[in-house]
Amino acid sequence: MFFTNIKLAKKYNYLNEKFLKAYDWLESQDLNSLPAGKYEIEDGDVFANVQEYTTLPVDEKKFEAHDKFFDIQYLIEGVEFFGICDREGLKVKESKPENDVLFFETPDTYGHVILHPNEFIVVAPEDAHMPGCCMDKPASAKKAVIKVRV
Repeated sequence: MFFTNIKLAKKYNYLNEKFLKAYDWLESQDLNSLPAGKYEIEDGDVFANVQEYTTLPVDEKKFEAHDKFFDIQYLIEGVEFFGICDREGLKVKESKPENDVLFFETPDTYGHVILHPNEFIVVAPEDAHMPGCCMDKPASAKKAVIKVRV
């Protein structure tokens, strides 16, 4: 899965070498048995954070965005409601530049995808996203978030 708007369609090459290394890493790993943690893929420019967590209701989650990295959010186990919207015009609630993350107030309207195992979404710096949301009730999930430097 790939999600963007026409303004960004030609801005980024989602098949450049760094992205291809990320996709190769996802294909080459036994993700189900990989423990949670950080995995270097390419010298700080591409790395994976494997996470195990419980999905939460939408009203307990926040929209976020990153300036220095794309996210490739790849679901390994579980089902996840994943909010997405353009970050332009959103009101910043909290900024953590040391972690390359901004948190925003939830907009009145936004899109979403439902991620199932082996599905992913690529999130650009211009995209605000709200990962880790549950469908009906909180449930266990496992995900690999690949960070690709802009």
